[in-house]
Amino acid sequence: MREDKVARPDGSPGIYGIIHYKNIAVAVVPIDAEGKVILVGQHRYVFDRYFWEVPEGGCPIGKESPEAAAMRELREETGYTAARWDYLGTLELSNSTSDEIGHLYLARDLTPGSQEPDETEEIEIKRIDFAEAWRMAMEGAITESLTVAALARARHFLDREAAAHPPGDTPADPDPGKRP
Repeated sequence: MREDKVARPDGSPGIYGIIHYKNIAVAVVPIDAEGKVILVGQHRYVFDRYFWEVPEGGCPIGKESPEAAAMRELREETGYTAARWDYLGTLELSNSTSDEIGHLYLARDLTPGSQEPDETEEIEIKRIDFAEAWRMAMEGAITESLTVAALARARHFLDREAAAHPPGDTPADPDPGKRP
């Protein structure tokens, strides 16, 4: 944390506190072949309650790429690996007090494996339909900010992907209505 001496909008002197993290955040929306999202559940000390979230964690600045960190977090927290990764962009997590940035990913073509949680984590996994995860986020049952944002970006990405490639419209079959 640092404190900067600033001039407030009214011209008076002030101090502005800024929190600088040693990591950036990464969050992954893993969707399996059945359209189910893999969520992780864990107790969060700060709020002293249990949360359902997408797999997420920290990426040491300058030591690991955000995509590599996302892959690592998915494997550690869920045991899954993914063959397909789509980047969903960034967001600022609390731009009035922190310079922390979050990178969001969509992971598909999943292969199950064994969890490798950190020694500080006790994680439960559940698979739910993407539509159910979206409903939970929009109705406030899922409240963790990276998860809500990642689900929203994933839905937008998937909707655009579906509109660009309706069922039957694949690169190998660009016009399914025309047959020789």
